[in-house]
Amino acid sequence: MSAADEILDIVDDQDRVVGQSPRGEAYAEGLRHRCVFILARDAEGRIFVHRRTPTKLVFPSLYDMFVGGVVGAGESYDDAALREAEEELGVSGLPRPEFRFKFLYEDGAGHGWWSAVYEVRCELPVAPQVEEIDWHGFLSEAEVERRLTEWEWTPDGLAAYRRLREFRAEGRGRTDG
Repeated sequence: MSAADEILDIVDDQDRVVGQSPRGEAYAEGLRHRCVFILARDAEGRIFVHRRTPTKLVFPSLYDMFVGGVVGAGESYDDAALREAEEELGVSGLPRPEFRFKFLYEDGAGHGWWSAVYEVRCELPVAPQVEEIDWHGFLSEAEVERRLTEWEWTPDGLAAYRRLREFRAEGRGRTDG
């Protein structure tokens, strides 16, 4: 099955399931669905950053500081976070990502998705999927901040990152990952 054929739950503005649709159709028609964003840090606290491949359905060739993806039909956010983190990092046996918050991302062009943000520490050697990731590295938080104005980032990842910074500033999240 191709990524475009994967079945997603379609949700309303309160994140209640109102139907199901193939991923490609959900994207093309701007149907609201669910996604997970996982900020992965290595043993030294550096953030996993990557550039998406040019073949990605959404935001091809852009940088992202999160791994993640869509939540499949009937799948929980927590299960999707672990599955996506392990798939994209190319590891198994990752600790369960820790939930931080959820928000409705809207791009201003009629597309939106419920976005659950997580953090996880990955002390395993990573082997990212070549179909998903063109380049990767672990960058310090200061380096990520510096690159925010230099690289072209996924807009939903950038929104999630800014919200995560606010979440931490309010004292609700860890600062060391």
